[in-house]
Amino acid sequence: MEEQVNKGIKYMLFASFLFALMGAVAKELSDSMSSVEVVFFRNVFGVFFILISIYNSPLKQIGGKFWLLVFRGVAGFVALLFFFYNISEISLGEAMTFSKTSTIFTAIFAYIFLKEKLGFKGWLGVFVGFIGIVFITEFDGSNLEKTDYLGILSGVGAALAYTSVRELRTYYDSRAIVLSFMTIGTIGPMILLIIGSFYSNPHLDFMLGTFTMPKNEDWIFIILLGIFATLAQIYMTKAYSFAKAGIIGTISYSNIVFSIILGLILGDSFPSFLIVLGILLIIFSGFLVSGKKE
Repeated sequence: MEEQVNKGIKYMLFASFLFALMGAVAKELSDSMSSVEVVFFRNVFGVFFILISIYNSPLKQIGGKFWLLVFRGVAGFVALLFFFYNISEISLGEAMTFSKTSTIFTAIFAYIFLKEKLGFKGWLGVFVGFIGIVFITEFDGSNLEKTDYLGILSGVGAALAYTSVRELRTYYDSRAIVLSFMTIGTIGPMILLIIGSFYSNPHLDFMLGTFTMPKNEDWIFIILLGIFATLAQIYMTKAYSFAKAGIIGTISYSNIVFSIILGLILGDSFPSFLIVLGILLIIFSGFLVSGKKE
């Protein structure tokens, strides 16, 4: 049993490192193309990988929750859109931390919609998590920056997607659930890029952009983006099959540490004291929320 848990932890650590590498590659690509286009390339590779997998081993599922499947895809796509925009605008560690607030919001949504027990530790985790969000945004009573509220919304969107997955996994093959997200995440950016070629608004640059033909060197990063994202998804899934979700969920916070290190290598400035404190509080809140409910 201990060997299984150790294997799960190793897989999650590797998946977290791969997710951080994916973020680093996305940050590099955002220098030569819009974050919307980066989202397109992030998903289009995944669609082909999943379709090949389904061709080799057909789906086995009950179905019957089509609109919930669509909702999962849309929520995940919107969260990714905001997340990749933040990667292009702020430090990699901060952007990753914002996305990890999804654990806090998932706990709340699961309590409201799925009637899952939260318990004292869970509610304490939610409270600590929101204090962490205040610190990481360095909110002082004035207006939040665009990256702050988009970061929070990326966590909310991801949480809605994860909460719907808890319901969908009873009815659909996991590959169908991932495919719904990646298909919408491919078609959505195409539509937004077309709109962006006719209409531009600096306030909507997080969702509107124009297509830029990648340079020769960009294709290397695009391929790496697809490889890192796909492998991260595979190893994360493996990790959850070897150990309890609470253990794996807490280990997944290591991707914040990996992201900070990679971000510094790419030229990010070291986070301020308040931001570091906020990151630590959000990680601690994740431990509380992911732990055993009491």
